[in-house]
Formats: sequence, structure tokens, C-alpha cells
Amino acid sequence: MAGLVSNHLLAQYTEADIRDYIVNYQHVAMDKMHEYRIPASITLAQGIFESACGMSRLATEGNNPFGIKCHEDWMGDTILIDDDELQECFRKYEDVAGSYNDHSKFLTTRKRYANLFQLDILDYPAWARTLKADGYATNPQYADRLISLIERFNIARLDTMCMRGE
Repeated sequence: MAGLVSNHLLAQYTEADIRDYIVNYQHVAMDKMHEYRIPASITLAQGIFESACGMSRLATEGNNPFGIKCHEDWMGDTILIDDDELQECFRKYEDVAGSYNDHSKFLTTRKRYANLFQLDILDYPAWARTLKADGYATNPQYADRLISLIERFNIARLDTMCMRGE
């Protein structure tokens, strides 16, 4: 998946920006947790990390906070971004909600991520490590960064709320 290191270095964001991102997208992430059995905490942490808190070029121009590349089966709009290689093809969405939906479909329909759905839905550290191990991102610190975001901003509370039906 995406590394987007250059976008992380260019975009400057604060803890308040992260909190705003969580507030803005927590309900979408929780809806996707109900629908697809992907922890809301993982979805939000990926969105924050991959998109520099929604401020990367890919997020602002492509509505793609998850860094999902085109792959050969993508039939929608695209945007070219320098990532692991120059001018890589990424999916472009009409809105961020479309990206959240596609992110869930992407994880649930790709065989390489089948291991995720054997995990406890409340075990976000295992989800983060398995995402990395299954090749979602090239950043060697990917799992640790997701876990750190989830713990620092208490995002796992959304998983628990979701499981209780709140």
C-alpha cells in the first residue's frame, strides 16, 4: 500500500487536527465496523497516518485518506502521486465517504488480508501488526505508528462502543 512519507513530512498537523479528524470520521468508521467487521480504531488510525491527518495531496485532491493504489481492477478516477516510485497511480474518489467504503471492501475482498478476519475485532495491536505483515504498507514502523495513534488518542474506545451498539 502507500508509504506517503513525503506527504507526512510536508503536511504539518497538530494534536487538535488529529482530534478533529477522529470526530469528523468516527461515525463513518463505526458504521464500517458494523458492516465489515474492521475495527473503527484501525480504520481511523490508518486514515490519520496515511493522509497526514487528511492534509496530504492524495487526501485533499483525491479524497483517498488510505493510500489505496489503483491496481489493475480499478475502473474509477485516478490521481498520480510520487510514493514508493514516481507518479504512482492511486484511486480518486468523489468524497471521503466513498474512500472509507472502498477501504473496507478492499480489505474484505483481497485474499492477502484474510488473516485479519481471524483476529479478535477488539485486538487492534494484532490487526495493526497483521496489516503490516500482509503488505498493506511499506513503512517498517507502520504497525507501531497505528498502535501509538490508537493508544495516544484513546481511539479503541470506539471499538468497544461499537460492539456494545452505542
